[in-house]
Amino acid sequence: MQRPADLDTGLVIAGHGRHYLVQTPEGRELICHPRGKKSDVVVGDRIRWAPTHGDEGVIEGLEPRRNLLYRQDEWRTKSFAANLDRLLILVAAEPVFSEQQLARALIAAEQAGIEVLIALNKIDLTEAAATARERLAPYRAMGYELIEVALKPRGPDGEPDARRQLAERLAEGATLVLGPSGTGKSTLVNLLVPQAAALTAEISTALNSGRHTTTHTRWYWLDEARRGALIDSPGFQEFGLQHIDPTELPRWMPDLNAHLGSCRFHNCSHLHEPGCGVRAALERGDIAASRYRIYQSLREELSRSKW
Repeated sequence: MQRPADLDTGLVIAGHGRHYLVQTPEGRELICHPRGKKSDVVVGDRIRWAPTHGDEGVIEGLEPRRNLLYRQDEWRTKSFAANLDRLLILVAAEPVFSEQQLARALIAAEQAGIEVLIALNKIDLTEAAATARERLAPYRAMGYELIEVALKPRGPDGEPDARRQLAERLAEGATLVLGPSGTGKSTLVNLLVPQAAALTAEISTALNSGRHTTTHTRWYWLDEARRGALIDSPGFQEFGLQHIDPTELPRWMPDLNAHLGSCRFHNCSHLHEPGCGVRAALERGDIAASRYRIYQSLREELSRSKW
């Protein structure tokens, strides 16, 4: 049996079932399978593998992760991406974005220690964009970086202005892009990765997963030097937060976290106790009412999940 240090290394760039597409440091791609029936390997993982037969391998080990994100639907929560440097949250002037979904994404990123970039698309829709800016004002005030783009309009040379703007910002590191239906996420992916459709077809063929690959997370390099990468997770619903203890939730909400030290009781839930610094900040207008409602909702959800 080979020692871990003697095994080949690889990056997981896609997966379907127990089939993972792994890229070696030299750029070679092969299918790897985990040992046993269960696997918690996700896109972005660095693995150690051994060759089996043909152009396939077996996963023998998982390198330590820097971070891990979870997705959630109405049935379950499951990990789906690891070792990210940045989360790009795309919202649009139209349709109106869900502040609850935005908050979940930000909390997941804060807890995992991942940088966040919020992009507001369709700013050419002047009135709707003004309303969206107003709704995003509390997040800018919390220190989140917000950039504004119009993914469709093009510059004088025919290239979308947003392509240059985003390509420079995302040139290094691994960025997970998240955007609800209608925000322009597919347009963004195709702008930054023009060969995305062809790569997806290749991945689908390699994994023998056909059309089902369209619902799975996948990794695209943004440049030949492989300095920057875009991770797309089509069909994404919302981030899973069940790994967060409800008492820890305020730590990952910067506007609430700023007032935690002023509560009378160290174990304050910020829901009903006297002398609560968070609710005092809410009354002063230092915390937006919509943000406090999101806290109440998530606190109730996480408290239920612990039973």
